[in-house]
Amino acid sequence: MNVYIGYDSRQDYSEGFSDIVNPPYQVSKYSIQKYNKNVDVEPIILSELRRQQIYWRGTDYLSSTEFVYSRFLTPYLNGYKGLALFCDSDFLWQTDVNELLDYYDSKYSVMCVKHNYTPPESTKMDGKAQTHYPRKNWSSLMLFNCSHPDIKKLNVKNINTKDAKWLHRFEWTSDECVGEIPATFNWLEGWYNDSVDPKAIHYTRGGPWHTTWNGHYKDKWVQTYNELVKEKSNG
Repeated sequence: MNVYIGYDSRQDYSEGFSDIVNPPYQVSKYSIQKYNKNVDVEPIILSELRRQQIYWRGTDYLSSTEFVYSRFLTPYLNGYKGLALFCDSDFLWQTDVNELLDYYDSKYSVMCVKHNYTPPESTKMDGKAQTHYPRKNWSSLMLFNCSHPDIKKLNVKNINTKDAKWLHRFEWTSDECVGEIPATFNWLEGWYNDSVDPKAIHYTRGGPWHTTWNGHYKDKWVQTYNELVKEKSNG
């Protein structure tokens, strides 16, 4: 199973966490490989996709991340073969991602945590407007069965032309082909019970890379960041 993480160039520099470029992505990747160094992790970088003429959508100024649409290129980038996992960059993994394979069933085109998420905030990270829609945050963690027939609808043309509703609400597949992963693999900080020590923390309200942020599980992210910086400094 290959892993693809969304990369947002606007997070390349973070006040207070400037020892590495793009702390959210780097910490997320490090946390995955901390538990399994054999996992291949690749960033989905919008500028690179544009350079290769794989992605040509116009800029969506309402989008909170640069990978709001390009995340659905994961099966294409994986050659429409095998299994591929996508996750947002604001994830902190606390387990081997391959544990997800215990839940895999080939009858599904995609598997995710089926959140019932209606955040009360009117804004989210970086002051972007908080929008509410069905199946919100389902697409923040997706395990794709890349050879499933429905996945072929996630071609380059559709990802560049279809609207957000068609993509994020999984209208490209049937409800029967959307499998479920336990919520502990996409534990929404500030929404789910903070007394739980989950498999993967999702800092969906922003995160510790913002120095003024004081949500739950902050110490875990900062500790992992410090581990990464120490490892890099030791060469």
